[in-house]
Amino acid sequence: MAMAGPDIERLIKQAFPDAHVVVVDLAGDGDHYGARVTSAAFAGKSRIQQHQMVYAALQGQMGGALHALALETVAPK
Repeated sequence: MAMAGPDIERLIKQAFPDAHVVVVDLAGDGDHYGARVTSAAFAGKSRIQQHQMVYAALQGQMGGALHALALETVAPK
């Protein structure tokens, strides 16, 4: 079963309460999403570390219920 956009946003916000999260269904199929996550938790972290943090927040759903996620992470200035 595919994961819904609001569920993706909820999991990310649970891990990063200060985050501004925008989730978009890229293909309209409920299977391919894009997400832009802005959080102070990303400050000083490499892009790879930031993405790993978000994947961890998704609690193992990546590659399972969540098939594809085009991820953009940003630390506020």
